[in-house]
Amino acid sequence: MLHPKRERFKIKAVAIATPLPDSTNQWSPRGCERCARGKASVLHKESRTGSWATQQAAHLSAHIQPVGEWRREKEERGKDKEAQAVNNWKEMERSYEHKTPCWVYVGTLLFFFHFHSVTVSGAPLKQEAALDNGATVLNHSMHLVHRMENLLTLGNSSDVSLRVQTMNTDEVKVIQAHSLVLTLQSDVFEELLLSRNNSALVLIETPECAAVFDKFVRYLYCGDISLRLDQAISLHKLASKYRVWGLQQGLTQYMTQHLSSDSPTGHVVSWYNYALQIGDATLRDSCLQYLSWNLSSVLQSGEWGSISEDLLLSLLQRSDLILQSELELYEALESWINQNQPVSSTIETALRAVRYGMIPPQHLFRLQRHSPLMVKYYEAIRDLLYLAFQFHSASPIQLAKYFDVNCSIFTPRNYLSSSWGSPWIINNPTRDDRSFSFQTQLGPSGHDSSKRVTWNALFSPRWLPLSARSTYTELGAMQPTRTEGGRPRIIVTPATSSPDFAGVSFQKTVIVMAKQQGKVIVRHVYNFHQSTEEAGDFLADADLQRRASEYLIDSSLYLHVVIKPLYHSLLVARK
Repeated sequence: MLHPKRERFKIKAVAIATPLPDSTNQWSPRGCERCARGKASVLHKESRTGSWATQQAAHLSAHIQPVGEWRREKEERGKDKEAQAVNNWKEMERSYEHKTPCWVYVGTLLFFFHFHSVTVSGAPLKQEAALDNGATVLNHSMHLVHRMENLLTLGNSSDVSLRVQTMNTDEVKVIQAHSLVLTLQSDVFEELLLSRNNSALVLIETPECAAVFDKFVRYLYCGDISLRLDQAISLHKLASKYRVWGLQQGLTQYMTQHLSSDSPTGHVVSWYNYALQIGDATLRDSCLQYLSWNLSSVLQSGEWGSISEDLLLSLLQRSDLILQSELELYEALESWINQNQPVSSTIETALRAVRYGMIPPQHLFRLQRHSPLMVKYYEAIRDLLYLAFQFHSASPIQLAKYFDVNCSIFTPRNYLSSSWGSPWIINNPTRDDRSFSFQTQLGPSGHDSSKRVTWNALFSPRWLPLSARSTYTELGAMQPTRTEGGRPRIIVTPATSSPDFAGVSFQKTVIVMAKQQGKVIVRHVYNFHQSTEEAGDFLADADLQRRASEYLIDSSLYLHVVIKPLYHSLLVARK
């Protein structure tokens, strides 16, 4: 913003630069003795000090045509500032023939510079005005994006040709671009453009990256991009290679939010492998969690056969897998081995990760006779099968005397079959409290298969601590309830206690389902043990009041409660 004093000075300088119609040296009707005496000498002497223009403006302000009159005359002529500046410049040139004083030229230049300074500084003035209270912002950014897109499409004023060559082929794609845009968005492009020898810049890319390079360049111009699931990795590679960090982070977020999207061959496994390759922990963990929580649907898809050996072994070690049963996992493992034919050491490692104690004994007998995989590798897992049969034939208390029951073979995963829990659909969950009862087996052991435990579950949409609940006055009138601080709450407790519970503790798992991209998936998992009746952070961030909440499916809350018996030793193992 120009200083007020400078603005006043420049306006006066304009008046100095405006000659009278007679084009004589009589610049004021009143005349001036100082002007009549040696203008050139005064100019020479005072311009050396740098204050001549200020002194001349102050002196002549009393002798020149008033500023207001000059402006009115300018408006009457109906010419804009730039045209007036040109006319003044031409008049100044013509006046030179009549020996117009040199300081007139300075006044004209000051006016010319003032005009351009006002034009350039207009943007900051508008920006400051937009920050004022009550100001209105006119947003034409979409027009700018459209013009930038046309600039790229038409190649107008292009100063660099991007020659995108597909690796190991003669295929070349030429894109007319602008070095200013490229360098603003990518420091890698800036370095490449500085080191180029001509107007062409050769870029060698893989076939997948070359196919989407035009989309990548368009993002540099317009700031948006459209893509398919199978293009995400290629675009992420380009964003990483050319250090376009905003696009890279946006693509990572896109992938984490589209894990459940349908694709012909699946994409989560390939995204996991890519995240593992580049060291992206956020994407890697998101993919691994999705595969673990939705393993049943993954096992039924074509993507299961494409998982790597490392990913397979990593999944088999996890206790938070959500699937129908351990038998389902064994059958899927057998299918994967038949399809991929790994080495024997990998097969034995994978088979020993199966939790045979969680498979009912009748199914174990069948696998021993009819599973070609188990028949072939029986010796590698003989000890585990023997331990599983012992687990099914004895009570947990007797087993704990001689074996370490805290090992993984006796630890259940999150099984969705009816023996382990029950689904619970809550319609209009914000309406009022709900409760329901269900039964599970006492434990996965064959010894306890006939024993049942009844569980009571309570859901409250707006639970409040005791300090915030309704109170009664002396007259018995209940005070109004404060619901601002309420949050959803779920409690799961056994209906009765039994001596059979000795040696067993129960981990309660509440699975919250959601619908994404038209598919029902696991949205969240809450775990709490027997010592606590509820999950402390249950749906802490969920807005169940909103019909479009990501936690609701058709305005209903879809839950699945799983009870996992965990065995522990009551006596010291034998010496």
